[in-house]
Amino acid sequence: MESGAAFSLWSAACASCQVLTCENRNVGRTAVRRISALLLAIIAGAAAWFFFQNYRIDGFENLTVIPRGAVSPSNPTSPTNPVAGVPAMARKSDSIRIASFNIQVFGLTKLQKPEVVSKLVDIVRQFDIVAIQEIRAADQGVLPQFVEMINSTGRHYDYVLGPRLGRTSSKEQYAYVFDTASLQVDRSQVYTVQDPRDLIHREPLVAWFRVRGPDPSQAFTFSLVNVHTDPDEVEQEMNVMDDVFRAVRDDGRGEDDVILLGDFNADESHLGQLATIPGIIWAISGTTTNTRGTKMYDNLFMQRQATSEYTGRGGVFDFLRQYNLTLAQGLEISDHLPVWAEFSIYEGGFQHAPVATLPKENR
Repeated sequence: MESGAAFSLWSAACASCQVLTCENRNVGRTAVRRISALLLAIIAGAAAWFFFQNYRIDGFENLTVIPRGAVSPSNPTSPTNPVAGVPAMARKSDSIRIASFNIQVFGLTKLQKPEVVSKLVDIVRQFDIVAIQEIRAADQGVLPQFVEMINSTGRHYDYVLGPRLGRTSSKEQYAYVFDTASLQVDRSQVYTVQDPRDLIHREPLVAWFRVRGPDPSQAFTFSLVNVHTDPDEVEQEMNVMDDVFRAVRDDGRGEDDVILLGDFNADESHLGQLATIPGIIWAISGTTTNTRGTKMYDNLFMQRQATSEYTGRGGVFDFLRQYNLTLAQGLEISDHLPVWAEFSIYEGGFQHAPVATLPKENR
């Protein structure tokens, strides 16, 4: 073979090798790209899974990223609390919470508003017992329906309902809604305060309770006196609250733990004759209790030396902040905020040591 021909064949072979090499390189690059794309897809999928397991996107126009379980205006729900999106208020196992709540004009109209009643139900579940004022429904099925809604998640609340009261055609009822897992009521000891001189527009409702859990001999027992003064007769009615307190304390049951609670339409500086009760104290001080944040109306009163079970802890349940509501939304619930106080489950405020028992042979 001539050298020129040999050179031509060698050149052709080299060109072929170059083509094969380029093709192999292209195949290699394609494979690398595919593997990289697959890895990126796996990483992106894992990241997306992690993101949506722990966060949610809230809203459509103004998108926000919110940790799961946190409350948001557009989705105020979470597994921890089906209504509020926040956990229930933390409490100690050796205490109970007693609350008062004026549920403004509480009747069928309010009960038929799902967004309102769901909040009311959740509010009651925060406490062991709630004294309710201003039940206006002529239909006596309203409160039982409400309690049934409270119990829809497996809770076991019950209620005590007083008579319809008032000098005008607009009658109101008092009620106690309580958790039977925490408390028991003596229904034979439920009564309305007698007011022969008609000094009180709506006579208070009295009920006697015992805490469940401790030995009955050590369990905290107490009388609650549910009050709603008339806004036009506040001074006169506050001037007989001391008589109401003494009448309940001395009603023959020997119960010294008397707690007046409700809507007094007065702050702690306008107690009238109630201030003459020795050692009278109040759970709410220096803060507003109406939804608009302008007035202090609601409270719990007790005698310090008698009710040593009071832990000193209490407050106002601000459902505007709790449920992230506007003022207008809050006023749909009530123009009052619930107030509450915490008490030991043990009579006297502490658990007594069990009485030692002598061995049988030493008796």
